[in-house]
Amino acid sequence: MAQLLRRLLSVGETSDAVVAAAPPVAPREVFRRFWPYTRGGRRWFVPVVLFSLIGPAIDAAEIWLFKIVVDDVLVPRDLGPLVWIAPAYLGLIVGSGVLGFADDVTSTWVGERFLLALRSDVFRHVQGLSLGFFERRRLGDVLSRVTGDVDAVETFLLSGVADALYYVIRLGVFLALLFSLQWDLTLLALVIVPLFWSSARHFSRLTKQASRERRRRSGSISAIAEESLGNAALVQAYNRQDWEERRFERENVGRFRAAMAAARIRAVYGSVVEVIEVSGALAVMGLGTWKLAQGQLTLGGLLVFLALIGKLYSPVRGLSRLGTTFYAASASAERIIELLDQRPQVAEAAGARPLGRVRGDVEFAGVSFRYPDTSRWALSDVSFHVSPGETLALVGASGAGKSTVAKLQLRFYDPDRGAVRLDGIDLRDLRLSDVRDNVAVVLQETLVFHGTVRDNIAYGRPGATDAEIVAAARAADAHEFIELLPEGYDTMVGQHGRTLSGGQRQRLAIARAMIRDAPVLLLDEPTTGLDVRSGRRIMDPLRRLMAGRTTVVISHNLLTVRDATRIVVLDHGRTVEHGTHDELIRHGGVYARLHRLHTLTGPAPSRTAPPPGTMLS
Repeated sequence: MAQLLRRLLSVGETSDAVVAAAPPVAPREVFRRFWPYTRGGRRWFVPVVLFSLIGPAIDAAEIWLFKIVVDDVLVPRDLGPLVWIAPAYLGLIVGSGVLGFADDVTSTWVGERFLLALRSDVFRHVQGLSLGFFERRRLGDVLSRVTGDVDAVETFLLSGVADALYYVIRLGVFLALLFSLQWDLTLLALVIVPLFWSSARHFSRLTKQASRERRRRSGSISAIAEESLGNAALVQAYNRQDWEERRFERENVGRFRAAMAAARIRAVYGSVVEVIEVSGALAVMGLGTWKLAQGQLTLGGLLVFLALIGKLYSPVRGLSRLGTTFYAASASAERIIELLDQRPQVAEAAGARPLGRVRGDVEFAGVSFRYPDTSRWALSDVSFHVSPGETLALVGASGAGKSTVAKLQLRFYDPDRGAVRLDGIDLRDLRLSDVRDNVAVVLQETLVFHGTVRDNIAYGRPGATDAEIVAAARAADAHEFIELLPEGYDTMVGQHGRTLSGGQRQRLAIARAMIRDAPVLLLDEPTTGLDVRSGRRIMDPLRRLMAGRTTVVISHNLLTVRDATRIVVLDHGRTVEHGTHDELIRHGGVYARLHRLHTLTGPAPSRTAPPPGTMLS
């Protein structure tokens, strides 16, 4: 029997989950971490306490009126006292309704203010984490923590505390009444209280285990759903729907099992509590009936005492059940604390120097870098210098370290050795926002938000006027196709801009960089994924964007970088060659071999003359 019960209450295996469990945290630490978020609603704690005091008093008064009805109206068959009892009872009912309304509104306001502050702070914290965090974590799990887990913390800290206070006050009020009526019957009723607490303590541990597993599985479900639905085209193209469904089903079944384990625990606990409560009530009823037969207690007194016993056991049962609620909510609190304990890999130094608009002098001085939790160097002793208005091209095979240069320039990461400088100042000595304000980017993966064309262009500079947006679109050769869209600049582009072609998305990205008007420009594989015609079409907007700016072009396509001021060839994170296109061709090294390969396999380059310091395709 015991083995069967253990099997019923078991949560099951958890080793195959997509998301790992958060480290356990003591309840005291949970309160310490989240109590500051109640600051905005603490002044309303006094009314909540008053409501908790008045509510049990009204309940007790209603029960006492019932005693008077039995002893003074029903037993002697005298209707006279009903003249004042009926209005008094009606008044208590109305007062209870008003009090309940005020209590509900106040408690909800306090709880929602807490959630508002906590959820905003968690989102702000996640927004401030370094790029490495998002490259390592599953986005769906992060979203699950920011939404569902935050709500559960409120249950732990505010609703739970308010309920505990309410139960304690009710317990005190009804204990006082019971002792005033029959102290010996009250002591008998309290004999079973330790049984409530011992059972609650045992089942609370099981509840926490099940709740932790359920929240972990919920994070896994969100992670898989976000990955699968976010890559719907890939899933359908490779007919992987069945595999994705099996992945989702595995985590869904895991959550189902955890939820069923929690339900079984609650059901068994509820039955145990009911048996304990009925045992206490029967013992009181037996002794009370004997006292009634001996004339030591009136019928009304016995009925009121039994009613008050029910009111007494209710807060005792609530307090014991609250322990399981606390443990269930603490599983979510642990996931939020783990998220809040994450620290940015790139932190702004104390006393960081402010920076206005820079000239655009970019320097990498002996930079070596490897990504966290890896042993291979992504960059090793890389050095180059780009003067204002010049164009530097970084070329090499995939995995050579080109995009890592862009991440260091934007200070998504800090180098392990050496320094990245802007106008001669180490980026680590500057304010992070100032560094990024002076850099515009056009990335290999064209990032477009679900919004209007206008919103996506203005993302580069919030507050830009309509005239500035249109001017940027014209410079990016995007105005013509935007005007042909159903709503023009107010057309919604869909998630990730999927209603637009690759070339159109790239021109929107160029317009966004145009309107930012930063002195330093990063172009990370700007023609990747475009056909020959689209690639050539964006070259003129790119030239206009690059004119007069310090530009770093990252590309493995040598035909797009031949007219850069200087070319640096990377191989396995090291600089193997540098110079102009003609110098590297004459040298006959890696660049020359790669150029011959591209000349044989790639499209013929354009011969349109660019402005000084820019590149040709």
